[in-house]
Amino acid sequence: MALYGQAANYVGGVTMRDATSPHTATELQAMDVYMYNTRETAQAIKGMHIRKATKYLKDVVIKRQCVPFRRYNGGVGRCAQAKQWDWTQGRWPKKSAEFLLHMLKNAESNAELKGLDVDSLVIEHIQVNKAPKMRRRTYRAHGRINPYMSSPCHIEMILTEKEQIVPKPEEEVAQKKKVSQKKLKKQKLMARD
Repeated sequence: MALYGQAANYVGGVTMRDATSPHTATELQAMDVYMYNTRETAQAIKGMHIRKATKYLKDVVIKRQCVPFRRYNGGVGRCAQAKQWDWTQGRWPKKSAEFLLHMLKNAESNAELKGLDVDSLVIEHIQVNKAPKMRRRTYRAHGRINPYMSSPCHIEMILTEKEQIVPKPEEEVAQKKKVSQKKLKKQKLMARD
């Protein structure tokens, strides 16, 4: 059964309209950045704190950390940096990282405008969808023409405020020292005397 309209894009979980807690959102439509690279980069930063995600994406741009390619990994080479993610395959999708950095900056300014605490923002939801392909043509040998398509994408991101978890102060409880049966009997005898 085929789904049409809004239901066709609904995968499950959180969508842009569902978020109820204090949040900020940003969205990009039909961006000319490769969908598959962007999806893997987005999954790598999902659940991260905004500062950590920004640092990570900057490291990806300068090839200090890689993005693990878990789903769309056909033909992706192995790299040692992927071991940090308990994976073997990884790449450094510079353009995708720069687009996501731009989105994080936009979400941060949206949060300031809403009066949210920027230092407690966490990427709760990030989703990358396929956009309509853009068509070009390439000319081949013997007079043939082949399609030369691009794979753009829509990106949406929701950041929410997370409360700082403060550890419970440990109460100093006088722990009872274990006493052997022999010592207990001796103490009882002494108490009688």
